[in-house]
Amino acid sequence: MFKWNKEIWEAVRDRVDRLPHAVLIQGPEGVGKLALAEKLASRLLCESPTEISDPCGHCEGCRWVASGSHPDLRRVEPDALSDAVASAEEPEREARGARRAKPSLEIRVDQIRQLSDFLYLGSHRGRRRVAIVHPAESMNVNAANALLKGLEEPPAGAMFLLVSHHPARLLPTIRSRCVVVPVARPEEAAALAWLESVGGETRQMRRWLAFAGGSPRLAHEYASGERGVRMTPYLDAVIQGRPEDLPEATDRESLESLAEVLQKHAIDRVAFALAGRSVYGTVGKDAKASRATPLAWARLARYLGTARALARHPVNPRLFSAEMIAEIQNSDY
Repeated sequence: MFKWNKEIWEAVRDRVDRLPHAVLIQGPEGVGKLALAEKLASRLLCESPTEISDPCGHCEGCRWVASGSHPDLRRVEPDALSDAVASAEEPEREARGARRAKPSLEIRVDQIRQLSDFLYLGSHRGRRRVAIVHPAESMNVNAANALLKGLEEPPAGAMFLLVSHHPARLLPTIRSRCVVVPVARPEEAAALAWLESVGGETRQMRRWLAFAGGSPRLAHEYASGERGVRMTPYLDAVIQGRPEDLPEATDRESLESLAEVLQKHAIDRVAFALAGRSVYGTVGKDAKASRATPLAWARLARYLGTARALARHPVNPRLFSAEMIAEIQNSDY
C-alpha cells in the first residue's frame, strides 16, 4: 500500500469487522486502489491481527496472500491483465507454430461463474472467502449480471472487493449494494517524491505525472514501460505544435496510444482556451492560441474518446490512425 493512502486505510481498518459483504474501492487509475484492496484482503484473512488491527504479515494467511497462493482468496481480472496469460502451454504452441488468440480485455461471465463456485465452498482456514474483482467496469453485461446475483444473495462468509477506475460504468444495482471507499489522487509533492524514490528523473517524472492527470502509478507505468515508449513520438509532436509530425499507428497498441494522446491534447486545448492552463501537460504556457473554438475542440475530444474505445476492436490501425491525425491537423492550429 502507498503512503498517500494511509488515512484511507486507517478509516477502513477501524471498521473492518463491521464492513458489509461488498466494498467498492473507486478512484482514478494509478492511485493505488488495487494495493489497498490487497491489504484489506490480507487483513480479512490474517490469523493474528495486530493491536491496531493491521495484518500481522507473519502468519500463514498473510504469507499466502503475499505470495498469491491463499486458498480463500480469488482475484478476477481480464486475461490481458492476468499473469496467467503466459501459460505453460505457450512453448508447445510456439513449437507447433500455433498462434495464440489475443487475451481478452473483458471479465467474462464464465470467470464470474467460477468465482461463484469458489465462494460457495467452505473456507480452507475457517475464516472468510475473499474475491477481488479488478477493474470491475471491465465486466461484460453477462458477467455483471452474474455478479449482481452473488451480491444480492451472498454466500455466508463471502467478501467482494470491487476495484474500479470508472464506477459510473458499473450497473447502478451493483454500486448500490457496495459500501464505497473513494481514493483520490495524492498531492503533487507526494506523487513526485514517490516517483523519484523508484528511480525517476524529476523533469521526466513531472511530464509523465501531468500526462497521467496526477496519478503516480500511471505516471510510473508511462515512464518505465512500453506504453510510454509508444506514446513519446505522439506526445512530442503535439507538445511542439507539429501535428504534421504525428506518425501513423502500425498496431492496436500504438493506435490506442495515439488516441489517448490526441484526446488528452484536445481536452487540454479546451482548458487552455477557457482557463489558460493545461490539464495533461500537452499544451505549454507559451503555446499559440488555436483558431478553432473551444466547442470545436470539445467535440473533437468526444470523437477521440469514442476512437479510444474503438481502437480496442479489430480495425485497420493505419487507416484509423490516419483519420484521427487528419482530424487534429484540420483543427487549425
